[in-house]
Amino acid sequence: MGIRNLDSSSSSSAGAMTQNNWDKPKRLYQVWKGRNRFFCGGRLIFGPDVASLFLSSFLIAGPAIAFFMKMYMKIKDKNTKHVDECYPILIVGLILSVVDLLFLFLTSSRDPGIIPRNSGPPEADETFDVLTPSMEWVNGRTPNLKLSQTKDVIVNGHSVRVKYCETCLLYRPPRASHCSICSNCVQRFDHHCPWVGQCIGMRNYRFFYMFISTSTILCIYVFVFSWINIFERKIDAHEGIWRVMSHDALSVFLIVYCFIAVWFVGGLTVFHSYLICTNQTTYENFRNRYDKKDNPYNKGTLRNLGELLFSKIPPSLNNFRSFVEEDENMVEGFVTPNFGDDNGCSKEKIDIEMGGKLGENSAYPLPEILRSLNYDDLEDNLKTEEGRPAFDPCIAGERDVKQFVEVTIVGDGMMEESVKGSASGDGVREFMQSFTEEDESRSVETSKAANETDRVEKSDASTAMFHQL
Repeated sequence: MGIRNLDSSSSSSAGAMTQNNWDKPKRLYQVWKGRNRFFCGGRLIFGPDVASLFLSSFLIAGPAIAFFMKMYMKIKDKNTKHVDECYPILIVGLILSVVDLLFLFLTSSRDPGIIPRNSGPPEADETFDVLTPSMEWVNGRTPNLKLSQTKDVIVNGHSVRVKYCETCLLYRPPRASHCSICSNCVQRFDHHCPWVGQCIGMRNYRFFYMFISTSTILCIYVFVFSWINIFERKIDAHEGIWRVMSHDALSVFLIVYCFIAVWFVGGLTVFHSYLICTNQTTYENFRNRYDKKDNPYNKGTLRNLGELLFSKIPPSLNNFRSFVEEDENMVEGFVTPNFGDDNGCSKEKIDIEMGGKLGENSAYPLPEILRSLNYDDLEDNLKTEEGRPAFDPCIAGERDVKQFVEVTIVGDGMMEESVKGSASGDGVREFMQSFTEEDESRSVETSKAANETDRVEKSDASTAMFHQL
């Protein structure tokens, strides 16, 4: 009895703990739908390729440490002249390296301007303002709204086309785009940088530009003073340049490394300086957005510089540490709207003529505009010119020939069909069989007529030849 009570008490306590864990509210970053990685309780947000941040840090810190070691050995060398001049060189190099790594970390760990996702498609009023109203109900689930993939908005007197994001279920603001790596829509999306492991957008572009600019300055700084160390040793030792370089492998390594690296970071710095002066993004520039039309965001070089480098950074649209309720939308995903590609069959759709009745008994009533539309010509569209009933291409297997089908929902998921027209079931099969027999008889008669024609032509040809002889 004691053992049984112990087991029952332990199982009940385990169930209570499980229930408490389930009922415990979660923070936004714990149920985030994107591919981001969070640290420090949601205070730091990185991209899914955050591991590249360690590689970039090593590529900066490694040569910097080697340069510090070289300068330290030069200071300790008794033959070194003007030792006091080496300390400022060492300190400036240290400051540049720390600032460069700081900008790298700020770029990678900051929210780039992620737009919060919607838990469902846009509201019905907004949807019907965008495109011709139409609504379907598939398998008794939430309605699939036929939304326009694009719509036009006015920016600074220019018409700008924005797109609908099927993943985030929203119309992206101008200049925003969806990053396929992070699976987020980002404000003023520039690009996804694999070296920092983060999207570059509105809220971290400034730090990204400072990062590549500082990296360029650091490369030039190390490159120049490495050459100075070699030339000073050449002068002091009265030796040739190649002989000195053969004895100073560390300086040679730094010269080669910085020469290669400066082409990458320096090229990026020049390119993004041009983008800042013209107020473009990398995404827009690569797609040639403003080759044939004016850039509505270009305010002149000075204003563009002030806006991108010295303006106040807008706050994040997401509070990743806020508590949220983990509903079904967060666990199972979101409703995907329909953009006109009908994947369901006609049997899965509610006849739109039943919209008024369905709207009264359903949690998702159809809009009034759908109830007032005229569908008298719907039956005529299902017929061909010869008067034969049209076939539904979605129905697999044996297709029932029906002139018009109305589908209504009965109970939970049950569907009832009422057929207007000539036949259904066995009558349909007989109807199809009669058409098949008629087609076969017509083909036989056609072949007989063709054979008779050939026979007559041959006989006429032989008669003509006989008269000629």
